[in-house]
Amino acid sequence: MTAPGPRPPGGAPPEGGERLQKVLARAGLGSRRACEALIEEGRAEVNGEVATLGRRVDPEHDRVSVDGVTIPVRPGLVYYLLNKPAKVVTTAHDPEGRPTVIDLVPAEPRVFPVGRLDWDTEGLLLLTNDGDLAHGLTHPGRGVPKTYLAEVTGVPGRAALRRLREGVELDDGRTAPAGARLAQRMPTGAALEIVIHEGRNRQVRRMREAVGHPVRRLVRTGFGPLRERRLAPGQWRPLRPTEIRALYGAISFKFRDAGDDSEV
Repeated sequence: MTAPGPRPPGGAPPEGGERLQKVLARAGLGSRRACEALIEEGRAEVNGEVATLGRRVDPEHDRVSVDGVTIPVRPGLVYYLLNKPAKVVTTAHDPEGRPTVIDLVPAEPRVFPVGRLDWDTEGLLLLTNDGDLAHGLTHPGRGVPKTYLAEVTGVPGRAALRRLREGVELDDGRTAPAGARLAQRMPTGAALEIVIHEGRNRQVRRMREAVGHPVRRLVRTGFGPLRERRLAPGQWRPLRPTEIRALYGAISFKFRDAGDDSEV
């Protein structure tokens, strides 16, 4: 999804635009008085320029940030956090007629999943219509961490854990260093927590297999700064404004200048 481009630097805000403090308050940064205070402190920028009190903005086109972190202000943006159950496809439509993650959230406005979870993988999945945020979270250069809890066959020893941490040779190349720790020993194996910063197809499962401990069950427990333990499988909730800002902060999102088509 392509977002409206920003107004050229120095461009005048439109007549009838909304006052910046009102826009910031609607985005969840506090009361209008509190937002006025942060503007007076020079913490707010519009299209890369420090804003002053009384500044008006066009939420459809202007880029707004506070303390260097983008604040999404375009009307109609939604953000859903879903606890994806197993046996559900991470796509908008499945030719085989299998249930999809889109079936589990409101039909309007239309959203799309950010990244993917395999058919048999469970856990946290973000769905949104914010193309800018989705692009930043999935861009390989951002390295947004994803945390998984895996039930595996057998109990990995120190050598296996060290291989996971240092990188495992797969058929599509060596994996980047990952976080790996033994979370729990069980009668039939173990539970491992692993944190990766890549997004290869079935990466966690292939890493486990490579060190001799195949995955029996895989659950994503964290996506960037997002955590949620209270959602039952198949349930969703909207993100809180603080969580949306945390996601933008996690990717240190830098918007392109008007007319710049380079990768971010």
